[in-house]
Amino acid sequence: MPSFLTSPQIAPILMLVASNVFMTLAWYGHLKFKSTPLLIAIVVSWGIAFVEYCLAVPANRIGSAVYSTAELKTMQEVITLCVFVGFSWLFLREPLGWNHLVGFGLIAAGAAFVFLGKPG
Repeated sequence: MPSFLTSPQIAPILMLVASNVFMTLAWYGHLKFKSTPLLIAIVVSWGIAFVEYCLAVPANRIGSAVYSTAELKTMQEVITLCVFVGFSWLFLREPLGWNHLVGFGLIAAGAAFVFLGKPG
């Protein structure tokens, strides 16, 4: 396995991307199957969310060696938006308007302030 995949700088980012794919699927994937009974959607979503937790918890534990909690949370939120945009467009086939993209861009720009002035 390449060493960058296990580095505390990169591994948490990759794991958070993977965890957000599972979480987005758990939270929104059932919307494509609205005829499925709600109880089944909930149970399946819990199972998918379990995989998300198995990735997110170690990502934050590993990442805390080099990132602050605020930085980890900020990364997670920006990753969530990026994953959501792709999921919404590719899986749910929902259009994204300019207002969505500008709003998400402003959130990402605001997130950049969390990393300003970081020592090292």
